[in-house]
Amino acid sequence: MVNPENPDLSIIILNYNVSDLLINCLESVFKNKGKEDNWQIIVVDNASEDGSVKAVREKYPEVELIANKENLGFSAGNNVGVKKAKAPVILFLNPDTIVIDDAIQKSYEYLMSNPDIGALTCRVELPDGKLDYSCHRGFPTPWNSFCYFSGLAKLFPHSSTFAGYTATYLDTSKTHQIDCCTGAFLMVRKIAGEQIKFWDETYFWNGEDIEFCFNLKQKGWQIWFYPDGKIIHYKGSSSVDKKSRLKTTSHGISAMRIFYMKHYYKNYPPIFRDFILAGIKMLEHFRKVKIWIS
Repeated sequence: MVNPENPDLSIIILNYNVSDLLINCLESVFKNKGKEDNWQIIVVDNASEDGSVKAVREKYPEVELIANKENLGFSAGNNVGVKKAKAPVILFLNPDTIVIDDAIQKSYEYLMSNPDIGALTCRVELPDGKLDYSCHRGFPTPWNSFCYFSGLAKLFPHSSTFAGYTATYLDTSKTHQIDCCTGAFLMVRKIAGEQIKFWDETYFWNGEDIEFCFNLKQKGWQIWFYPDGKIIHYKGSSSVDKKSRLKTTSHGISAMRIFYMKHYYKNYPPIFRDFILAGIKMLEHFRKVKIWIS
């Protein structure tokens, strides 16, 4: 029986200035929600200026809406939603996604049937049908990062040695364990999330999903890729103009630097540490120049 005070699943959607996409996302969630699905749906808005809050209130009054007074970023914004979540399982869902059929129900059932799983993601596709690589990754160790940026991962996509970050050596048609998934669709046991204090607010936007997964693994939880469920991800919808793309690049590089300093910096000799930091800085300049001349 459906009980709003005791839901099975809390769905948290963090929004920032993508009103139309948010409404489409909510429409897909409600369209595919069955009568027996006991879900709590929470929208956290990060001080949008495009009428997002008004649109949700008018079209989906049953949604629990939290309107932040400022843009807190991805991690802090989602943590606000976590405080309101009542269910033992939480799904973090991006507003620029469309849920296909019973992807949420299938993912939930698989998670609940495997007690060692702390988090999972479904198959996340881009609008052209290709897999969003972010939903199926390894950790960005210095070696994995070098192979990725040097092109070795593309050259040897079926090698676990060279394609460690992209994880293209794994069969994405089958369910299996992975290191890291995306925050666009991240279903997590609340007890697992509580052990790592959910999202690390050192990250403003970008890289926080890798940190989340890394911390879960450190606590002994498994993370799985479940391709029998699927969503469509309209990736990059908030970063269409040059200014937004530059900000996205800055946040992305900042996330690389934070993750490296937290988890790998002390593992290497001083010269190698500085070499990696210099490489990150060069990558930042390269990406920004590429955006300016585009």
